[in-house]
Amino acid sequence: MAELSLTGTTKVFKDGGDEIVAVDNIDLDIEDGEFVVLVGPSGCGKSTTLRMIAGLDKPTSGTISIGGEAIQDRSPQERDIAMVFQSYALYPHMTVRGNMAFGLEESTDMTDAEIDETVTDAAETLGIANLLDRKPGALSGGQQQRVALGRAIVRNPEVFLLDEPLSNLDAKLRAQMRTELQQLQDDLGVTTIYVTHDQTEAMTMGDRIAILDGGRLQQLGTPMECYHEPANVFVAGFLGEPAMNFFDATVDGATLVSEEFTYALPDEIAAKTTDGAEVVLGIRPESIDITDDPDSSEGIPATIDVVEPHGDENAVHLRLGDQSEPTLTAMIDGMRYLASGQSVRVHFPTDSVHLFDAESGEAIHNRQLTNVDRVQEIGTAQSAD
Repeated sequence: MAELSLTGTTKVFKDGGDEIVAVDNIDLDIEDGEFVVLVGPSGCGKSTTLRMIAGLDKPTSGTISIGGEAIQDRSPQERDIAMVFQSYALYPHMTVRGNMAFGLEESTDMTDAEIDETVTDAAETLGIANLLDRKPGALSGGQQQRVALGRAIVRNPEVFLLDEPLSNLDAKLRAQMRTELQQLQDDLGVTTIYVTHDQTEAMTMGDRIAILDGGRLQQLGTPMECYHEPANVFVAGFLGEPAMNFFDATVDGATLVSEEFTYALPDEIAAKTTDGAEVVLGIRPESIDITDDPDSSEGIPATIDVVEPHGDENAVHLRLGDQSEPTLTAMIDGMRYLASGQSVRVHFPTDSVHLFDAESGEAIHNRQLTNVDRVQEIGTAQSAD
């Protein structure tokens, strides 16, 4: 079994007389065969976490274990881990076959025939068997990525570590490789940790995602949980494109008062707040309703500033009240026509709003996911197929 656990794992770098905390007391438990994505902005500590698991960096404190055995003091070659780097790190003077076989030749007692069979099988799995006698310089970016993956697969490791492996590919190939990587991981059933700054990769690939910021773990959960039930303002703003809309407000009884509008809270949400408390109201662009009739008494008066067509959807940027700059973004159906300068009304459905503490950023209230379990069941069933 290859359960992977990080307990109180911390990494501090010295910079002259200063200390830089790159990873701050992370606790993370990953199940055998699980695909977990570490995601966050640049400098959040995700690659450092991966390097500590690989043995390339030693944690300042805390433990790292695989299958219940502590490995933080073991050398990289003693950890039964295979890593795929962002740069692919292929040997340019070797053929594809040589690159994939090199690790087996250096670290195992397999015969040449066994190594060749293992390499050939992995190459067939990845669809690169016809490239085995070529050198990396003659391959496309996607082909080089498959070779790097093949070099890891032949090791048959307990854990795969993937450090932004698709960042050098163009958008179309990246989307294709996301699907291939998911299918490959399902077929192999190897515990996998995937690092990326791309929220689309995180949301579409991971069984669970671990969101980091400032070296700290902000939330660990399924993509649906993190998107619809964010633990704090950072997670809510980081996941989603366009990002969640936020408004600073003060609680006045059962009403939120902001610079742009007042908003009546339903009793169940108002009960979670304190009169006079400073809060942040959040609403995702796709949850906002726009009424074409500017004379309607429902909702908040707004003026459309810019409409961005996305094909099946349109992003609508609006100014609330007499604001001079866009303060709200909504997503509407792509077949619906709204024009710049048009006066409208916007409405925030009470079953879609989020509320956060203004000082700590922690969630006070999130939208309810009544169908999240069913959605996850569907996703699991599709993966199994």
